[in-house]
Amino acid sequence: MRRIPAVFAVLGLSALALVGCASAPGASAASCERPTTDSSAIGLIDVTGEFGDPTVTVEPPVYVDETVFADEIVGEGRAVTTRAQDVQFTTAILNGKTGETLVTAPSQVLPVSQWATQYEGIAKMLECATEGSRIVGAVPADDLGEQAATSLGVADGESAVFVIDLHTVYLAAADGVPQRMTDNSLPQVVLAPDGRPGIVVPDSDPPADLAVEVLKKGDGEEVTADSNVRVHYTGVTWAEREVFDSSWEKGASATFTLDGVVPGFAQALEGQTVGSQVLAVIPPELGYGDQASGSIPAGSTLVFVIDILGIDQTPTQ
Repeated sequence: MRRIPAVFAVLGLSALALVGCASAPGASAASCERPTTDSSAIGLIDVTGEFGDPTVTVEPPVYVDETVFADEIVGEGRAVTTRAQDVQFTTAILNGKTGETLVTAPSQVLPVSQWATQYEGIAKMLECATEGSRIVGAVPADDLGEQAATSLGVADGESAVFVIDLHTVYLAAADGVPQRMTDNSLPQVVLAPDGRPGIVVPDSDPPADLAVEVLKKGDGEEVTADSNVRVHYTGVTWAEREVFDSSWEKGASATFTLDGVVPGFAQALEGQTVGSQVLAVIPPELGYGDQASGSIPAGSTLVFVIDILGIDQTPTQ
């Protein structure tokens, strides 16, 4: 039995500050508006090919003073309403001066904020974009980090052309309908404004059997035994009342199949839906048993709060 892995370590985050129950941040999809552009640079970019396999040609040179973009295809899926959301896309990148194709490849699953560290232009192109969209844009060197601009061969005053086929937009935190707990003897959960959970463990003895409470009920895809599910989670031990693992603290969501986690964690998630938040109290025999694991003492009852952000459908390359 293994710990739940994080797929990508990003900048460390400050300690959790609990301020009571709150919703996850970010504008609603209805209030998120895509800007329009009349830049002539977009007319120099031609895109063909199936979604996820773009073929791009340009009439060089393509120069812009600021990032400009347009949606060639407008998707009908979830919108990017906060930079905390994970996204996965296929991108084609061309040198605007020469028209040379530099990259055509699927991306890793990363939060928009992580892309912004070197590709602020990509982050701007993704804001309020919807899953299933094809976005065509031009990005000046000023909207690229120094390392990115150097690797792409984009000098000061020059630009790069980007085409993004946005495959998947994940939730930043569970956004389902709040549910009333059926067992008030279990730990209580409070949320920070960004959706991070804090877990208040009672002074009583833990339950002998697996206990699962749905704190928020999402209306998304169902988690199955074969799902590659993406989550945020926080785990504490009942006895010590201390966090032993948290994707929130690591700054990145985690993805796994249910056969890659302890049995109680898998049982708590199977059959749940994307957008749900689940509280799971896992007895030792469904956790790490009588063996210690890292900072977890032998015989520990584990308490997890799990936000189901999405289910990976495309390779995370």
